[in-house]
Amino acid sequence: MDNCVFCGIANGTIPSKKVYEDDKILAFYDLEPQAPVHVLVIPVQHISCADEVNESNSGVIAHIFAKIPEITKSLGLTEGYRIVTNCGKHGCQSVMHLHFHIVGGKQLGGRMV
Repeated sequence: MDNCVFCGIANGTIPSKKVYEDDKILAFYDLEPQAPVHVLVIPVQHISCADEVNESNSGVIAHIFAKIPEITKSLGLTEGYRIVTNCGKHGCQSVMHLHFHIVGGKQLGGRMV
């Protein structure tokens, strides 16, 4: 997708500090961390937000969640972590490419629900 920062990171034209990469997904450190460990996991394929997940592309979401335990283990998140995704303007999505925040490395405050 033109002008998508995360597509640029996925195709290597924009540098990132990678944590994990395969042919379907990429995990890299967030530039504005909200916790001691803050990693973003994105599908390489451009999907704008959770509203665009469907039968034909949902396999990549399953793949992301299958790889998250491997990613978090490599990051030393043995005491737990939080996974967050935002969808759309009112959901505070800042980059319109589906991404999952993995945050941890300390006792996180508050409840999400």
